[in-house]
Amino acid sequence: MSETLTLDDLLTAAQPGQASTLTSVTRLAPAAGEHASVAPARYTQGNNAVYVYETRFIDGEPVLAVLIDSKSSVANRLETAIEDAIAAGHPLLTKMPRVEVTYEADGVKRVFTDLTLPHRLFDAHIRAGTVDGTPTTQVKEYVAARDSTPEDAWDILQVSPVTVAFGGWDSHRRARQGRYPSVLAGEVIGVLADQDAAVNNEARHSGARVDPVAAGLDIDQKDLKKLVDIQKGEIGKGNVDKAKAGRLKPSDLGFGSIPPGTENLAGVATREIIRSHVLSFALLRRLRFGKGPEGDASIRALLAALLLNALARSDSELYLRANAHLVEAGQPVVRMDVRGGETRDLAPLTIAAMDELLTAAYEHAHRTAGVSWDGQVLKVTGNPVVVTAADDSTEAE
Repeated sequence: MSETLTLDDLLTAAQPGQASTLTSVTRLAPAAGEHASVAPARYTQGNNAVYVYETRFIDGEPVLAVLIDSKSSVANRLETAIEDAIAAGHPLLTKMPRVEVTYEADGVKRVFTDLTLPHRLFDAHIRAGTVDGTPTTQVKEYVAARDSTPEDAWDILQVSPVTVAFGGWDSHRRARQGRYPSVLAGEVIGVLADQDAAVNNEARHSGARVDPVAAGLDIDQKDLKKLVDIQKGEIGKGNVDKAKAGRLKPSDLGFGSIPPGTENLAGVATREIIRSHVLSFALLRRLRFGKGPEGDASIRALLAALLLNALARSDSELYLRANAHLVEAGQPVVRMDVRGGETRDLAPLTIAAMDELLTAAYEHAHRTAGVSWDGQVLKVTGNPVVVTAADDSTEAE
């Protein structure tokens, strides 16, 4: 019979030589049925969009699988789940220390956090900003956090616990680059229905656009420039430049119909879809915080509880992308490694249970190691140079 994961389990796993991992594996299926295709993640190869295929070992046989959701994408979903809980007013997560970067332009305020910025505490948007007029890179608590190491990560824990838990690399620093590996990793793969044909015979089609006003427009460059001028603040720099050079087409501005084509990748047929996550206690045990064996173990347990809370929240929503609508084909199988080839079966992770576990872990770490979540926010003012130069229509070079 499956047992509920407890704080004692996490505290034990945080001690040397104990459990190596906790895993959660769920079989998924296309929501419309086995006949429905699923859109995997797309990647760029030259000028083309491609899917990623890999050989995996399933049920004792090597099979060809397609990557439906990558490790980095899964990590983003975990972080977003925590951010959503904070936005909803979660009583404990709202008090967790974090970093916020605020940009203001044209009367619009946008706030980004270390949960959503790609490099977390070490992100360029944080480093380029200021705190009360002082460059962030000169602010005492930020300097202390950047100077932290996995051998003593206490100072970074005070500013950005998510960087310690989800991982981060201070790669743009010349020396003393902080490196924190991600403790929780996950992915979603699909075993291809047709093992012989799939890769070289991918389905391809694209949507169409019907313009009810006119299927096509013949507008000269002078009039097109007028259309650009009245939308200048809303149109990307690329189209503004095209208009200036006399190379703009009505379709660039969204006018006219587009017939359906066969140039874009479509979905793939799968016979099995597997979502898996691995939380590494072995990695957690590489982290120390200067609080002695018991105190350090309590902090590791808190970080594990935070990650498992994110996992429960993320797994509760099965949205990946358009045309990838999935349902659970069975209950998640949750297991803790207890060494020597033995495992313990655990009950599926629910939001309610993981909220209780997170609260218990925080209270224990507060008593044992002096961890204090009091709503501390390092408020960074984003550099106006960045927001002035922003152009979502072009790719960074």
